[in-house]
Amino acid sequence: MRTFFLIIFLAVLGVAGWFVWAALLPVVPPQTTFVLLRPGWTVRHIARELQQDGIIRSADAFLILHYARRGSLKAGEYKFEAPASALEVRQRILRGDVYARTVAVPEGYNLFEIAAVVEQAGLGPASDFIAEAKSDVALIKDLDPKATSLEGYLFPDTYQFTRIDTAYDIAAAMVHRFRQAAQKVGLHRSDDVHRIVTIASIVEKETAVPDERPLVAGVYNNRLAKGMFLAADPTVVYAALLAGRYRGTIYQSDLQYDSPYNTYKFAGLPPGPIANPGAAALEAALHPAVTDYFYFVSDNNGHHRFSQTAAEHERNVAAYRRAVANSK
Repeated sequence: MRTFFLIIFLAVLGVAGWFVWAALLPVVPPQTTFVLLRPGWTVRHIARELQQDGIIRSADAFLILHYARRGSLKAGEYKFEAPASALEVRQRILRGDVYARTVAVPEGYNLFEIAAVVEQAGLGPASDFIAEAKSDVALIKDLDPKATSLEGYLFPDTYQFTRIDTAYDIAAAMVHRFRQAAQKVGLHRSDDVHRIVTIASIVEKETAVPDERPLVAGVYNNRLAKGMFLAADPTVVYAALLAGRYRGTIYQSDLQYDSPYNTYKFAGLPPGPIANPGAAALEAALHPAVTDYFYFVSDNNGHHRFSQTAAEHERNVAAYRRAVANSK
């Protein structure tokens, strides 16, 4: 009988020792490890994934811990780099201490550039985001019934996303930020949001100088009022991008390219925004400067020279070319 109880005692002691080793002693990850726990996974599936990735010693011990305490494990991506026991790992997943990836969208990025940033952050293929941004215009139909994509409405900002966020989730967050910014600058009071955002997108691509944005918006308003071609280089670039023919600079063939976005060839505004403007560009488009300017050109020093007449503009263009030549 003593032998029997001794065997039982040793067995219990062995199980207890195993449980302490498997569940309570820290595991040192072999390297920084990211584990993606997808929505809908069972606790057993999660435990197996953690064991396979070397985060816990035993899936069975993790299950015992979990069912002894209960609670809801949160889906998401988790980063493991410090020693932790199965108990501590479970507590992290209960809290939903997920790893967020940063997506920084500068002012003036177009949807293709944003898609590349999303992909670089490890949040899915650029093609998925492009498809979402080109198709899900329902996100902004109340603001812009004429919109054919989300271009112009993916607000520039720094975002935090996780790997369980879909392309829709990411686009929707950017549109939500646009709505907040639009409300703040008073865009919701405009009777033609499509026009304002389109002009703002061109302004954003033309200048990064705060004081110049209203001047550039004023130039385009003046040209539109006179029925003049906008002749905006960024629209030519965008037309080439859409056609898959942009080669890093504008060629004469691009100026002649048959696209409604080519404002050297087609009068009026392009069909829609060509980039995603920030709040300052939206404000400039809403409140353009009232001037007699119809032209502007770079001064090759980060600013622009504005002019009223074609003759004055040509002199400014010549000065720009001299400045470029002298800088070489």
